[in-house]
Amino acid sequence: MNDLAPSLNPIRADAAEEIPVIDLGPYLAGVPGAREVAAAALRHAYEEVGFYFIVNHGVSQALVDAVFAEAARFHALPLEEKLKLRINGHNIGYLPVRGSTTRHSKINAGNKPNLNEAIFLKRDLAADHPDVVAGLPFRGVNQWPEGLEGFRETVTAYQGAMEKLALSLVPLYAVALGLEADWFEAKFRDPMYTLRMSHYPRVEVVEENEFGLAPHSDTSFMTLLAQNKVPGLSIRLPNGKWVDAPALEGSFLVNGGDMLRRWTNERFLATPHRVINRSGQERYAIPFFFDCNYRTVMEAIPTCVGAGEAAKYPPITYPEYMVWYRNLNYGAQAGATGSDGVKLSAG
Repeated sequence: MNDLAPSLNPIRADAAEEIPVIDLGPYLAGVPGAREVAAAALRHAYEEVGFYFIVNHGVSQALVDAVFAEAARFHALPLEEKLKLRINGHNIGYLPVRGSTTRHSKINAGNKPNLNEAIFLKRDLAADHPDVVAGLPFRGVNQWPEGLEGFRETVTAYQGAMEKLALSLVPLYAVALGLEADWFEAKFRDPMYTLRMSHYPRVEVVEENEFGLAPHSDTSFMTLLAQNKVPGLSIRLPNGKWVDAPALEGSFLVNGGDMLRRWTNERFLATPHRVINRSGQERYAIPFFFDCNYRTVMEAIPTCVGAGEAAKYPPITYPEYMVWYRNLNYGAQAGATGSDGVKLSAG
């Protein structure tokens, strides 16, 4: 499935360098015309930069702060406790430091294993959910740490708030692409999502091709990143420059990934980024990766294919793309064999 490897965004010397800020307040309040204004700003952001900030989004800062605190609390556990939750083929569980290597991206050759650890959590499905019983990839039960009172409750509350926020943004994507506001509605019923609670430890010496997280573009339709007080994230703008991502208090930084780029026939950018923790501090991040329904077939959106043009990518589903991505980047973590024929860890 080599056709899944993302192409690099073209370098445009005249591309914008400023990350746009979209105020969601009027739109979420139902102010007449606000949806069209926000959609136009989103279209500009994705065609020119690939990232944008959202403010007045309705997610409690207290909840965001609580999740950062839970990330720190989890990663303070002894390694042997975290390894009991080792990541499995559903991309759920704990990934140790240097447990992944970014291989799916063409942006930087020779990447060394990433200098971060993370726990991945998806929708909290019950053990008797039909998809769990069927053993469908990426539809497993979450692995929760023992002894961290309140961890599960805080995380699931945050996931619920982020799902609500992401779903409120989806109509803006439709309008930005010249579609009816409800065009994506059926495609995002019971959407897929993943919360990654990451820890980037202090690193004294960084070797060549060694990163906290190597240069890459995300896989997702939409990534929402709560602002981090410790710097480290850099973005490669469409003009080719690497810049440190600015911090905008109380906002989320939003970007699209390769599934959005495929779906829009490369009209919308999937802008590369990387993490290098040179701060001298422990760094935590809680990106929320949001995608369409598990069974939705993503094929080039009609308004993104000009007359006489062909789609640049074949149709694909979320699990088809993510199986390829998982095997490339996390294959070394495997143990037992899963229902899709790919090895899973014992966790």
